[in-house]
Amino acid sequence: MQIAVVGTGYVGLVVGACLAESGNDVTCCDIDAAKIARLNAGEIPIYEPGLEPLVERNLEQGRLHFTTEVDRGVAEAEVIFIAVGTPPGEDGSADLKHVLAVAGTIGRNMPATGPEKIVITKSTVPVGTAGKVREAILKHTNRTFHVCSNPEFLKEGAAVQDFMKPDRVVVGVDSEHARQRLGELYAPFVRTGNPVLFMDIASAEITKYAANAMLATRISFMNMVAGLCEAVGADVARVRQGIGTDDRIGQSFLFAGIGYGGSCFPKDVKALVHTLQAVGVDASILDGVEQVNEAQKKLLLERVTERFGEDLSDLTFGVWGLSFKPETDDMREAPALTVVRGLIERGARVRAHDPQARHEAEHYFADLLEDGSLQLCDGNYDCIEGADALLVLTEWQPYRHPDFERIKNRLSQPLIFDGRNLWDPEKMRGYGFHYVSIGRPAVAPLTVATAAAAGE
Repeated sequence: MQIAVVGTGYVGLVVGACLAESGNDVTCCDIDAAKIARLNAGEIPIYEPGLEPLVERNLEQGRLHFTTEVDRGVAEAEVIFIAVGTPPGEDGSADLKHVLAVAGTIGRNMPATGPEKIVITKSTVPVGTAGKVREAILKHTNRTFHVCSNPEFLKEGAAVQDFMKPDRVVVGVDSEHARQRLGELYAPFVRTGNPVLFMDIASAEITKYAANAMLATRISFMNMVAGLCEAVGADVARVRQGIGTDDRIGQSFLFAGIGYGGSCFPKDVKALVHTLQAVGVDASILDGVEQVNEAQKKLLLERVTERFGEDLSDLTFGVWGLSFKPETDDMREAPALTVVRGLIERGARVRAHDPQARHEAEHYFADLLEDGSLQLCDGNYDCIEGADALLVLTEWQPYRHPDFERIKNRLSQPLIFDGRNLWDPEKMRGYGFHYVSIGRPAVAPLTVATAAAAGE
């Protein structure tokens, strides 16, 4: 099929490259000339495992194209994906100005003849958006076209795999023509039998927000449980095993930590709250999800001040991890933004490392880098040389099995605040660390006296 993808952000790039990989002729359109020039040179502006070789291969084989000529791209395509940003407004609602601007462009460039166009909202949009897109197109044309909702469920760090082998594809349609053509488009990706779920457009639009809100709720719920565990001396890891083995609950998204971030969960929860309130439905559950998450981002900072006091002057902290999750360079709404600034506001110096997010950190922390209160290090061990403690904020694989003796020798004292529960507390005690994690009892180094008392 001849496909246009408008928007070359995270979603648009993955969608365009994966559809080209299955044999379609795909044109990705964007008004950012500098970005398009980089993409045509094979440079990927984001870090996403597997995406760069996919783009390079399909560019070379002529199935994938990048252009600033949005008018031409949408005029020539049969299927048009709208994949532009929907940033949150001040009230939390999704800002649809970019989506509707693309819809207007589609309407103005609707050819007099040719196949009936299928316009798909791939951006995360609130219920009712497809109708607004239809109205925006109809202002400029009387040609027959079809508007559909096809929400994305791509996990940053595994997006290519998620698109190529989806557990399900959700498509909202209101015509048999759109249903047939999109069924053909997605057939190569569901050969193992996973479903393409066709439904009404409103249900498809709600599905995306409902899925992300449910996952965010699980995270905040488990972090609330972690607080209870700390208060009574229980271990949240044991609780997670106890409830996660229940088939009705499952193991996913039940890990305690310092909260969720990224481009989806925070924005989508706020947008769903706004939609619920607009139609008079009680949103108190999701209000609580947000409140727990914001408090959780500050938790490690509170643990540090409990140990050192509010004045952190003359103290240096090493930080491992700045992105909101591993396998991405995305720092939007990352807990690191709260923790790093909180430490520095209290007078501390911070040295930080992240395997992929350095260039993003240079943007988010430009002022701190300029005044010298923050230093970005090339290696994770470099940032803890002489530091008063290590803080773990992102669970990157290279951090999971470090050289603990090397860590202890580089720190000025053997103190770790682990916001992602990477390591076993009793092992950390045996390695000689003061170790503070989330929802589990803090431990101190195992001394001769404590070992004797424990019968070891």
